[in-house]
Order: sequence, then C-alpha cells, then structure tokens
Amino acid sequence: MHPPFLVKLAPILRIYQFSSTCPPGRTDWLTMNFSRQIPHSFIRAAIILGVGLRLLGMTNTPCPKTDHVTLQLKWVTQAQFAGYYAARALGYYGDECLEVTLVPGGLGIHPESVVARGAAQFGITWQASMLESREQGLKVKSIAQIFQRSGMRLISWRETQIHTPAELKGHTVGVWFGGHQYDLLNTLTKHGLRDGRDLQLAPQTMDMRQLLDRRVDAAAAMTYNELAEVLETVNPASGKLYRPEDLNVIDFNAERTAMLEDRIIAGDAWLASAENQAIAVRFLRASVRGWIYCREHPQAAVRAVLAAAPELRSGHQTWQMNEVNRLIWPSPHRIGVMDTVRWRETAKTLQRYGGTKKIADHKAYTDVLIEKALAGLPGTDLTGGKWQPKKVELTEGGR
Repeated sequence: MHPPFLVKLAPILRIYQFSSTCPPGRTDWLTMNFSRQIPHSFIRAAIILGVGLRLLGMTNTPCPKTDHVTLQLKWVTQAQFAGYYAARALGYYGDECLEVTLVPGGLGIHPESVVARGAAQFGITWQASMLESREQGLKVKSIAQIFQRSGMRLISWRETQIHTPAELKGHTVGVWFGGHQYDLLNTLTKHGLRDGRDLQLAPQTMDMRQLLDRRVDAAAAMTYNELAEVLETVNPASGKLYRPEDLNVIDFNAERTAMLEDRIIAGDAWLASAENQAIAVRFLRASVRGWIYCREHPQAAVRAVLAAAPELRSGHQTWQMNEVNRLIWPSPHRIGVMDTVRWRETAKTLQRYGGTKKIADHKAYTDVLIEKALAGLPGTDLTGGKWQPKKVELTEGGR
C-alpha cells in the first residue's frame, strides 16, 4: 500500500507518467487543465518525485507484456464514446497492460462485421443491430451494456400539438430506418396507429433539415446529437436560438417502448480463449473507469474527445457529454450489467417487427466478464445514484 501522501499526489504523478509516455498532441488538454489549477513549483516537485520513484522501482510493476486490441466505434469520434477516449488518455488501458486503438465508425461501417471477421476485438453497437447480425450468422455477443436508457426521441414543433403518440395521427413522421425504427414502430402499435392508415412515415436524412424546413411534422432525434442540432439553430422568426419550450418531445423510455443502445460486443470465437477472456475483463475494467471519469469530470472528458478530433465543436460536445451521462447514470444494476427485463422486452420487439425471425435467447449476452471487471474496482461507485446532470447552455452551431 502506498503512503497517504503518495495517494494524494497520484493525480499529479499521473500527468507526468502520461505525458512522458504518450505521443505528442494527446496530453495538452489534461496537462494544461491541471497546470492552471496547481502551482508550477508543486508540479515540478511532483515530477521530480515521480522520476525518483521510477528509479527506485516504487511505481506500478511494469507489464510483462502489452496486449494490443482494437475497439470499433459505432459512429464518428464524439462524446458518445468519451469513456473510451478518457480511458486511453488517462492511461487506464495502460494500467491494464493494454494498448487500445479506437477506430471511428461511419456510414457503411458495421461494427458486428468488423468484430466477427477479427479486424477488431471489441465493438460498440445497439441491441437491434447486434441481434439481427447474430441471426444472419455473425457470432458476436454483448459483454457490457453501457447505456442504461435510450437516447432516441421523437420531436415536433410546439404548434403541432403532438404531445403524446396518439396525437401523431394524421401527421407525417420522419424516421431513421435500417435498425433505428423499432422504438417508433413499437410505440405506434401500443397506441393503435398504423403507417399508411393513420399517419405517414417518411425516411429521414441524417440531419434535421426536414423538421427545420417543416417538411415533416415530427422527426427522430438523439438527445445528445440531433436535439442539440435543432437547439443550436437560429429561429428566423425571433432571431434567437430555438428553445426547448419550442418543442414537444416524446420519450420512448417513458413509453416503455425504447430499445437498448450502446453496448460493448466481442466475437464468440475470440472469447473462447481463457487468455482473451482475461483481456476482455481488463479492457472492461479500464473502460468503466473511463466512464466514471466522464461522470465526475465531464469537461475534462470532453477535452479528451476534442484532442482526438480537434475539428469538433466544443459546445456541442459539452452538451453531448451531459446527455450521454444521463443515459448511463444512474446504473441501478451497476454500469455494464444487463437489465434482463429490458433485454427480453427489446428482443421481443425486434422479432415482432421482423428484425429477427425468432426471439433471441440469453446466449447473445454475458454478464460474466463485466462482473469480474467490476469486482476489480472495490470501493468504487458503480451505480452513480447521486449523479445529477449539469446545466449546459447551447450556442449557435454548437461552437
């Protein structure tokens, strides 16, 4: 056990260790943040102490070997994946003797396919896509359910008076197909509505122009992306940004029709090896630490994302980090552990609307690895029951 004074110095020593081992360009966001808060003389003393501890062999035991793994993201670099960028930037993966490559996703990139063919050991995907892929023969499974709630919403302008799903009758509704439609279809069925008879579903583009131009009456939006896109737009009638009160929002979580979203997957064949299972446990433990860091230090986590993708708009990413935290925290079953009731509900929904022919069984996920990872974090708040969202003010264009 380290003496108490070393425990207190640990975050500062981390700066030295991190900045002295990582490639240039990855450390400025963290080092500058701490440098503005801590006297330079204290930082110099901590660095000297860190050097001395290394020479005396009093730092962490060096890794006997470093395992190289790849994480295929579902979408482009953004705060949706901040936990993984923070874990890499802060050296949490290094603590687990891992070197992790984060590969951004995009249109045409299918994380399940990438993982199944061995191009990545881990991937981020949603329930619907993963179960459809398994039925099509791609042997991947969920090893950690990170998002506890869905970020999918249906938004409309206040004047449409669409306050509830039943009031969608007679309207044109934008929806993302290709696996993102099940929340809405489940909701329409719940309220006795049918496409073509009671309302018109329209394929939705990747931005919010159809809603902003009033070409659809309601549109799909993720809380952490497209909702912000609308609120970052100037209302031509007022000359000011649109406000939340200008919108009606239908929350599929409140309807109990939402699908499970971001989870970590791995290939069945890769997981057959005990050595790879141990790697997965280490990867999950470091990733959980990254998400806990996002919960406790959201601004610093955003800087980690911006360091990886400087072209991103900081205001938009700050909003996104706050909204992503809402989807994770609190985690009543502990972060990463599957809610078995939600699993069954969403598997049934997928089968009901033709995504799969059969209701997927529990072999499509395992909690064994995440449980082992969490067991290695004693004394850590793994539920975030006291977490509260921040107040984030949006700016035009998310600057």
